[in-house]
Amino acid sequence: MNSLLLKRYDEQKYSVIFNQNTGFFARVEDNNSSEPIYSAHGPELLDVSITNYCERSCPFCYRVSSKAGKEMSFVDYEYILRQAKDCGVLQIAIGGGNPNQHSSFEKILEVTREKYNIVPSYTTNGDGLTENIILASKKYCGAVAISFYEPESQFYFNLHKLINSGIKTNIHFVLSANSLESAIRLLTADAKKITGVNALIFLLFKPAGKGSCSDILKMSSKMDSFFSLVNNSKIKIGFDSCCVPGIVTHLEYNPVSVEACEAGCFSAFISEDLMLYPCSFMERKVKGVDLKRSSIMNAWQNSAIFLNMRNKLASERCKTCLHFSVCRGGCQVFSDINLCN
Repeated sequence: MNSLLLKRYDEQKYSVIFNQNTGFFARVEDNNSSEPIYSAHGPELLDVSITNYCERSCPFCYRVSSKAGKEMSFVDYEYILRQAKDCGVLQIAIGGGNPNQHSSFEKILEVTREKYNIVPSYTTNGDGLTENIILASKKYCGAVAISFYEPESQFYFNLHKLINSGIKTNIHFVLSANSLESAIRLLTADAKKITGVNALIFLLFKPAGKGSCSDILKMSSKMDSFFSLVNNSKIKIGFDSCCVPGIVTHLEYNPVSVEACEAGCFSAFISEDLMLYPCSFMERKVKGVDLKRSSIMNAWQNSAIFLNMRNKLASERCKTCLHFSVCRGGCQVFSDINLCN
């Protein structure tokens, strides 16, 4: 399989370069052209929840996953894959729930990569990582992320199970008012425990699902210490786009390496019941598009939920800010989480 993909979109005067092996991605506009606000051909990345089953009961779970959570059928997943291929989707981030506990998980990874030439990745809580799933992950996935959870001993056991199997492994850490001290500890006293990890990625807490507004992170002296540690860390660190307002106002950064929110513009979320949204955190806030009645392409190009999201992201809500060209106003769903305030 050719690992380097080059796609050209003449109508919007830009090209996409994607290395399926390394994960390198670049969107390159033509000379004298600006980067497009959105990809007219369809999403480049899909975030797909294949199950809402999870054996844990985390108090901050934004998807309210549980042991009663239902899974997407393999037939429905392949229905998505066929459309994703036609839309030009390059990567699928498989989520849940705990996705690797889906009854057809190994088959899902295989057909995504082998039949449709789309790179799958997934985030796991570490439960259910059988040897067969480890082997399939190594063979088909671009990367696997493991969420940082208590009990930490079990987290580290599963983390090193992935790393020692030769899988490109990231840590996903939900950064909240309640977890900030643990994040600082991970960057200092516990840094040696994550040797071999590809990257430590911080995901900003959002008050969705079970999440409480009391866990919203605000700037403080402790946050100043956190950003200082990030600036000087020898660990490879990443952030989700919700953290961009904090990055541009508190970190040394290269604008080329920072992307503002792309929800509804270059990415979208599909729930296990085939509902399409610009962002997974919008699931309980707005009515999604039912993919049993509409195609991904039709929803992407014509539905009000996607058109409204693009209008918000294209607006100049924060146009007087020096960082506006990079940040684009931060999160459009939960404005109170933006760390620039």
